[in-house]
Amino acid sequence: MRDRADVLPADRRPAGQRAGAAGAPAAAPRRALWTYLVSGVAVFMVAMDNLVVTNALPVIRVDLGTGLEGLEWTVNAYTLSFAVFLLTGAALGDRFGRRRLFGLGLAVFTAASAAAAMAPTIGALVVARAVQGLAGAVVTPLTLTLLASVVPPARRGLAFGAWGAMSGLGVALGPVIGGAITQYSSWQWIFWINVPIGVVLLPLVALVRESRGGAGRLDLLGTVLATGGLFGIVFGLVRGNGHGWTSGQVLAGLVGGGLSLVAFALWQSRAAAPMVPLRMFASRGFTLANLISLVMAFGMFGSVFLLAQFLQTVQHYTPLQAGVRTLPWTAMPVLAAPIAGALTDRIGGRRIVALGLALQAAGVGWIAAVTAPGTPYSHLVVPFVLAGTGMGLFFAPITRLVLGFAPSHLEGVASGTSNALRQLGTVLGVAVLGAVFSSHGGYTSGQQFVDGLVPAAAVGAVALAVAAVVALAIPRGTVAAAPVEAGTPLVEPVLVA
Repeated sequence: MRDRADVLPADRRPAGQRAGAAGAPAAAPRRALWTYLVSGVAVFMVAMDNLVVTNALPVIRVDLGTGLEGLEWTVNAYTLSFAVFLLTGAALGDRFGRRRLFGLGLAVFTAASAAAAMAPTIGALVVARAVQGLAGAVVTPLTLTLLASVVPPARRGLAFGAWGAMSGLGVALGPVIGGAITQYSSWQWIFWINVPIGVVLLPLVALVRESRGGAGRLDLLGTVLATGGLFGIVFGLVRGNGHGWTSGQVLAGLVGGGLSLVAFALWQSRAAAPMVPLRMFASRGFTLANLISLVMAFGMFGSVFLLAQFLQTVQHYTPLQAGVRTLPWTAMPVLAAPIAGALTDRIGGRRIVALGLALQAAGVGWIAAVTAPGTPYSHLVVPFVLAGTGMGLFFAPITRLVLGFAPSHLEGVASGTSNALRQLGTVLGVAVLGAVFSSHGGYTSGQQFVDGLVPAAAVGAVALAVAAVVALAIPRGTVAAAPVEAGTPLVEPVLVA
């Protein structure tokens, strides 16, 4: 994408932009390098906070005197606000400037991390995590659109693969960093660590080029309806086992949330500036790619929520030991994501996405089959590697597919929609698989924990396997570029296969 000045004739540009042919190429790589550095570190930090709490959960449960429900909200407060406000964050960036909103989101994320570190109760921690998620929702889609604005379309698969590697690195190191800090200091420092990163990164945002998109309009009513609907459903799922599925508060959450989401869909079909333009879903490829993203997060991250606790609660590893032992899973995306990005440029993303999902299903299913209180760690290494490789093969090509099937002038909204649905999948995975766990097991003994973990992981594996089959139904071909409004940056269509 280009700045407004970039589309003006050379003699009308500001003096500082009237560079000759020799100057422009030298400036472009530097701009791209700084953009990748800033966006990569930011997405690393946000991705890290998705999983940095995993190996701290058992300690938080004891320290703050909470149970499974409190742990679920510690995770879901972040991911739920992240999912809902991703779309608003993308629209705000399109309207007020992506770099400007990116910097604001980064500042709020840093401050909310400090608040989480100082939380005296589980309720205060949940609120701080919700604000973290809101700020992360502003930062994440803008990292992708800011990067796309300085990378030629022909090289975006490789660039998105590198971006995915940074995100994967955050996922890989999150459990290890969280485990090490929790073991040798305290769980509060898993949040304090974001503060120096944010402070160092904020001045570098000035080196990123400002850009805007073609949407840029806000849908406040849509945001309220989506937030209320998703909160109600997640509230009902989280509290269902503990309070009874027919209790008034659970039914009110599920029914009220469902009706709110129906109202959201109806409003989106009528709104002048919808939060989610439903016409994007007229494309079968766009619909299937986003559905697959949701199901992948449901099966994978819902399982991770419980498996991370298994290593400490049942097998009695320390937080750091548990984090290190998940590296065969969490580190594999760092290696696989760049390869997946490069292959996507050559052969398209459909087959790679299907393969990635199949490997994830095999890994999680294998874990469900062999897990017992005394299962040797060596029996978990191969399924961890399979699941991690599958994750690495998934992210870059699914991003390319989503943007390829979206209208070019709604690239930012499409990116936000895809990320929102993926985060929603995580929320639902933690809530639903947590409900399966609670209905079959608990924390009383190692065997009881395994009794709940095994059926929950099996549900996750089945969901991933179904998604792998659905991925093969994504259509082949090219996406025609939609008409672009005057002054809107042009993005070429993406080849998919």
